[in-house]
Amino acid sequence: MSAESRILTLLRAIATDPAARGLSDDVALLETGGARLILTSDMMVEGVHYLPADPPADIGWKLAAVNLSDLAAKGAKPVGCLLGYALSGDESWDAAFLEGLNEALSYHAMPLLGGDTVKMPPRAPRSYSLTAIGEATGPVPARSGARAGDRLYVTGPVGDAGVGLELARASPAAAGPLVEAYRRPRPRLTEGALLAPHVHAMMDVSDGLLLDAARMAGASGLAVTVDHIPLSPALEAVRGGSTATQIAAARAGDDYELLFALPAAMKPPVRAIPVGRFAAGEGLTLRIDGAVVPLPDSLGWEHG
Repeated sequence: MSAESRILTLLRAIATDPAARGLSDDVALLETGGARLILTSDMMVEGVHYLPADPPADIGWKLAAVNLSDLAAKGAKPVGCLLGYALSGDESWDAAFLEGLNEALSYHAMPLLGGDTVKMPPRAPRSYSLTAIGEATGPVPARSGARAGDRLYVTGPVGDAGVGLELARASPAAAGPLVEAYRRPRPRLTEGALLAPHVHAMMDVSDGLLLDAARMAGASGLAVTVDHIPLSPALEAVRGGSTATQIAAARAGDDYELLFALPAAMKPPVRAIPVGRFAAGEGLTLRIDGAVVPLPDSLGWEHG
């Protein structure tokens, strides 16, 4: 069991309100005064979620985007957010970070409503958090609702951000679509709103296709087979399309595409790629080119 799983076990004994959904989803669902509010919070820590040399404006954008992606996975409309900000001691860096944050918030119509600032000790890693608030006007799909026979879909290729991180780590001046995918992910809010009324389960791919597919299957009490790993032309141009490349792409995090379960007979209402199927049982099976492939030691990104 990972350190993240252990702390979640302890937290579940505290987070007993129904709104917390047993901490088995990426959001809380709070029903109050006739409104159905979707609450989510994500942190970004230097050296864990981004590289120290990454442009501060891109870090600000990404902090907003990863929270918006959680709202997208529930079909929610952004309402507002709260910012937790660790002062960097560099006013120009802070200004650039906030410029990127504001760009993302303005583009996706999510106003900043407040938050907190704190001074960090010298040389401490920079750390930021955002709590996003959304409103649901229709069904709010959990990750736990998949049914045997459902097809598993993803709204786009996977692995771009993982390779983008490798390129940025090798050279801070790296650029192009793969680095852009890592630094400035695009939350699928429009797709999420269209999908929410139809899907049986939905979440975003933040920790890797294999790990998140396994999480959806486990939460739904089912087995899942991943039989296709979609790669972008940009990724194939850099890494090729070998089995090793496909597995690496399926383990990489930070894709922020939507992963969803849909009845086999239904066509998705958005552009999406079929990547697997659910069945009775438990566990994850990986097939590449029709053949069962041994699972890697790690399915994706976990804290500890």
